[in-house]
Amino acid sequence: MSAVVAIGSSRRLQGFALAGVDVRPAESPDDVPAAWAALGADVGLLILTPEAAAVLEDVRAERQDVVWVTLSE
Repeated sequence: MSAVVAIGSSRRLQGFALAGVDVRPAESPDDVPAAWAALGADVGLLILTPEAAAVLEDVRAERQDVVWVTLSE
């Protein structure tokens, strides 16, 4: 089974944890790369805040096996 992970502001993502999503808080842009680096090979869906998505834009091609979803602002 594929894992679902969310990266970004914990305030914006806290509700996803109630649905079983593995929320990886990244409160500032500097925190996002570490959360990205810690992703396992089993991740199939990645939910991002707009701020986290902007930081990771250049690395999207590294994980073409992952479905990326960016929340609206």
